[in-house]
Amino acid sequence: MAKNMQPILKKCRALGIEPGVMGVHKSSNRNPLNARRKKSEYGQQLNEKQKLKFIYGVLEKQFHKYYLAATKKDGITGEMLLQILESRLDNVVFRLGLASTRREARQLVSHAHFTLNGKKINIPSYLVKAGDVIAVREKSRSSVKFTSLMEKDVIVPKWLDMNKDTMEGRVVALASREDIEYPVEEHLIVEYYSK
Repeated sequence: MAKNMQPILKKCRALGIEPGVMGVHKSSNRNPLNARRKKSEYGQQLNEKQKLKFIYGVLEKQFHKYYLAATKKDGITGEMLLQILESRLDNVVFRLGLASTRREARQLVSHAHFTLNGKKINIPSYLVKAGDVIAVREKSRSSVKFTSLMEKDVIVPKWLDMNKDTMEGRVVALASREDIEYPVEEHLIVEYYSK
């Protein structure tokens, strides 16, 4: 399994992303690296693609596969791509507040700390569907990690439902474009791949 080991703050600065999107609550006093000169149209398209890949922790081959799947769905391709990325299991775990970052969520899913509809699962890229129930496994519930996470107040998006007492989350519906709170111009990604 490939792993992205780049420093988060440095990459956020290069792509023009707020570190809070990644779950890191630090700031840098330096100027963004991309503010040095004007980018070409291709450079802007590439930057948007790299931004989404970095936020969700997806490599190029898998991201391209998600794009191809989005083109086959009914609806706007860019919005379908965002919906697919949001429905990844590691992202859903992060959005439910069961992990502090998407990278941590990926590791916790890989270590089989969660169940999906009552069955153990360890595939971070699994795409959840509406009605799926994600819960912390019985063995993991008493760990210090999950008890400390349950004490924090996390804003859960409206397309998810979280019960902190049972450490169980439910996918009410798939994510829509309005549920994406960070700035992204998905039409540039579609233009990038349609060349």
